Amino acid sequence: MIQSPPLTSGILDSASSTDSMIELRGLVKRFSNAAGEFTVLKGIDLTINRGQFVSIVGKSGSGKSTLLNMITGIDHPTEGQVIVNGTDIYDGVNESTRSKWRGKNLGIVFQFFQLLPMLTLLENVMLPMDYVNMYDFDERPNRAMDLLKLVGLEKFANKLPVLVSTGQQQLAAIARAMACDPPLLIADEPTGNLDTKSADTIIGLIEHFVAQGKTIVMVTHDPSLTSRTHRNIIISDGELINETISRSLPQLRHRHMLEFTKLAETKIYQPRETILSRDEHVDYFFMIRSGEVEVVLQNRNNETIISKLGKDEFFGEMELLRGGKAIANVRAGNKPVELVLLPRADFIRVMNESPITAEAVGKIVQKRLETQKTLDPRENHQSKNVVSIRRKNKSTATRPPKSKA
Repeated sequence: MIQSPPLTSGILDSASSTDSMIELRGLVKRFSNAAGEFTVLKGIDLTINRGQFVSIVGKSGSGKSTLLNMITGIDHPTEGQVIVNGTDIYDGVNESTRSKWRGKNLGIVFQFFQLLPMLTLLENVMLPMDYVNMYDFDERPNRAMDLLKLVGLEKFANKLPVLVSTGQQQLAAIARAMACDPPLLIADEPTGNLDTKSADTIIGLIEHFVAQGKTIVMVTHDPSLTSRTHRNIIISDGELINETISRSLPQLRHRHMLEFTKLAETKIYQPRETILSRDEHVDYFFMIRSGEVEVVLQNRNNETIISKLGKDEFFGEMELLRGGKAIANVRAGNKPVELVLLPRADFIRVMNESPITAEAVGKIVQKRLETQKTLDPRENHQSKNVVSIRRKNKSTATRPPKSKA
């Protein structure tokens, strides 16, 4: 049977763990042609930890394929470092050495399969083992067959790729990618040419490898697939979008997300530290990168916690969109909280340019206003006074006039 190394799987926070599988530091890639120089990647900094299932999305020409080529060692960066599984794959490494390293440390799944047409499925799966001389010669056919059984193709082992369906070809390509039991799998649009049922089978298989502790990086345009990954990284015009912004405001256009990424500030508040005070003027839109905040209503005798907001939630939108001052106190929870802040004017401007996002935020505003009105003693007191005045006016209007003496 196929044996995998005992790696720990699960969702890891790249900001809090040093157990990284991929580290990109200041990555720049420029191309030159007769028309001049063009920068495709513009100073990419990215960490992906072991056991993460990560999707990368972006429009055509955004730099997705170039980024994958940097990670796999297929192309060379103009500037910066690429460290994969603890190895700087470009510094002092020649192409032959990098090729051997690639065969042992990562598997690649292409959109168009790239199976050798003159080899059977079994021979295609054996090929990477032959290339890097892994496993005993007599063991390789058995291991290849075990992999084909894993993907449900053992009955087609001796068939040529042209004699099986496109979905089966992609399954065979995944088996080939895992031939040398690499810790990292790179998948470039692995379901792009498949029907829904075949695509679901492919993703289920990838999730199986994630459960074994493998690290998966997948380029895709399919939202139904990104929802099944641990992280969704968006690249726009050669730059990475702040993940807190993309998760907090997913309806935004990528160009607006990138603009916010460049404008955003980061601030850390200590446990129980006040972030906003009631009736304070609000100058920022706040998104939570890590930790938790408490929204609190206070009066002379006690306090009421309206809600607790966690990672990728936001606050400050009511005051910015409706005008006025803070309607409640906001403070850090029992642990430090890291916030991403956007200036008031920029937030309002982009909301005006993105009606879909404004509508989604507006629904949250309405819900929070209703909650605040229900729990705020001052709001209830004002409501009772209004009812009392209305009843008094009604009583006065219906009371018969006094007779004159």
